[in-house]
Amino acid sequence: MLRLGLLLLILPGVALMGVFWSEQSLVNECLSARGSFNYSAALCDMERSHPFIPFAVRYPLFVNLTMLASVAGFCCCLFGLYVRRR
Repeated sequence: MLRLGLLLLILPGVALMGVFWSEQSLVNECLSARGSFNYSAALCDMERSHPFIPFAVRYPLFVNLTMLASVAGFCCCLFGLYVRRR
């Protein structure tokens, strides 16, 4: 139970950070080229200015499921640490 808990605790956060930072690198490249990043279409636009839309607003299900999986992993870790093996 402890191993499952550790996997559920760590892997969703790593996946969430990976997706977030890969998108942030695209945004950084676009802004370095003096463009405006269209968060809705995930494209760099050199002509128009686009508003910032937070990651959690664009991908609420993904963010909430990864947080839920991490909480479930934390609970599994607690259960695995406090219950004796039989």
